Amino acid sequence: MKLFVGVLAVLVALAHAAPQGSKDGSAQIVSQNTDIQPDGSFNYAYETDNGIKVEDKGTIKQVKQGDADVAVSVQTGSFQYTAPDGQVISLTFTADENGFQPQGAHLPVAPSS
Repeated sequence: MKLFVGVLAVLVALAHAAPQGSKDGSAQIVSQNTDIQPDGSFNYAYETDNGIKVEDKGTIKQVKQGDADVAVSVQTGSFQYTAPDGQVISLTFTADENGFQPQGAHLPVAPSS
């Protein structure tokens, strides 16, 4: 759950940091879908008129930690926005028991060994 809240906070921050499409600084949602199931699985997506696109899908899975089974949120998704310099920033991610694992052309890459 903490992981879900963290990912959601990042997405909200990016949406607010992106340049706004209209003169009054507000963006209009042009599409939005949400599906939340009783088992904890969900998916949602939205797109705004200023080029922000977000998709996120999540499920709950049981992971063995020591002697206990622990419920873990597993999420996959993507988001896209236009940076102030005009570059389109696009990121895909997986978030699971191994942490938040982003991928994007704009992210630094560790040197090869």
